[in-house]
Amino acid sequence: QVQLVESGGGLVTPGVSLRLSCSASGDTESLADMGWYRQAPGKERELLTRIDRGGRTDYLPALKGRFTIARDNAWSVATLQMNNLSPDDTAVYYCFSFSKRIWGQGTQVTVSS
Repeated sequence: QVQLVESGGGLVTPGVSLRLSCSASGDTESLADMGWYRQAPGKERELLTRIDRGGRTDYLPALKGRFTIARDNAWSVATLQMNNLSPDDTAVYYCFSFSKRIWGQGTQVTVSS
């Protein structure tokens, strides 16, 4: 059984960077594509980016290159580097395993001056 745990969220001011991590435990060898979603208050959860085992990535165009997904060679950690954050990025961020169809518990990111 695989579990996903996110970390790295917090309260930051506009313009700064933040890196989120998603640590997988259990049968990580069975993990295939991983992705990051976010859900802002009153909005639908949206897919931001995903990465496959070959390292190929896809991004929500609206991110305009500010976010970067990566994962380690053991397929046990997926990160989301977020740059030039704005208040519009305030949300709960979740990692997701497309093969196992499981979510992490989420980590809150709040961008405010």
